[in-house]
Amino acid sequence: MKTVADLLDSLNIITDGRMAPSVEAARDGSYKFVILKSSGIYGKSVLEIPSLIHGNPTKEIKKIAVCMTLTEQSVELAGATGVDAIVAHHPVADAASCGGVTLRDYLDLYGIAVLECHEAFHGLHPGIAHLHGHSILKSSIAYGGLHGNVMYVGTPLEGVRSMRDILTRLDSFMGLEVERDMLEAERRLKGSNDIQEGSLVTRGRVLLGDADSPIHKLVHIFPHTGFTPDHLRAAIKEDPDINTVLASISRVYEGHALIEAAKELGLQLMVGNSHVLEIMENGMPLARALQRLLDGVDVQIFRERVTSTPIDVFGNARMQEYARRFSEAHLLGKNALTFAG
Repeated sequence: MKTVADLLDSLNIITDGRMAPSVEAARDGSYKFVILKSSGIYGKSVLEIPSLIHGNPTKEIKKIAVCMTLTEQSVELAGATGVDAIVAHHPVADAASCGGVTLRDYLDLYGIAVLECHEAFHGLHPGIAHLHGHSILKSSIAYGGLHGNVMYVGTPLEGVRSMRDILTRLDSFMGLEVERDMLEAERRLKGSNDIQEGSLVTRGRVLLGDADSPIHKLVHIFPHTGFTPDHLRAAIKEDPDINTVLASISRVYEGHALIEAAKELGLQLMVGNSHVLEIMENGMPLARALQRLLDGVDVQIFRERVTSTPIDVFGNARMQEYARRFSEAHLLGKNALTFAG
């Protein structure tokens, strides 16, 4: 029999001891990866705690799920499919991770334990670099002294000579042809070619330079972590042989200061996989490791598919009528329901 405590022990093996034994133990400030994440937006900070966030450590687990970001959809899917514990990569929080309600009540309703790991998992494997076609020469998970600001410097793997080779490699690993077929089928069924899907609309592309120009050495950055033009200038000063910037997980778009800095430095620049695909880059290795360590436990992967659909083709005719009636009757400044208390 495996328990939630065994699952936490397994995460400690995977993260080389970076997990805190409990939320309570994390209060003493001695755990390096217990980090307050705040951008200064009032009331929206969250304390990241790599540990068992909620649940009974002695609870038996027969089925677990690995996800990137815990949402109410994850909780509902877990409850409906008999999942005993969810391992979320990203930190969880009341309301944000559970449909606007309190996390404890929602998880207790279905008897689900939740653990998170995030920064404790970063830097453990070179898989993201491998998928993007390079071998890491040096790395930092706090470049410029900014915790979570991950940066790699690498050289191309054998057979990878250009940015086009990286894009071809990513398409092959990610299996995006299946996502394309699914989207085309959805468009046919719903009668709209305007539906978009996250993994396809964010696929990698070249932003600066010739896709077939050779890569000598590259710097692999993650812009959402706070990587700045000054960080890029410092990286090039440290490694003048770098001629290519590769941005992944998040990306930059036309007009961004990092693109201008790359132009200034004479670099070519591309974007690789987006955050949409991290469930494959980090989720798959994590899930496979848990499967090896927890013999007999069924390991599932929860993946959210996000689409963009014009309102006029969303839902069926009855749902369109429902939305029209109730928006006009209650949401346009008249006939609002009143609540006691």
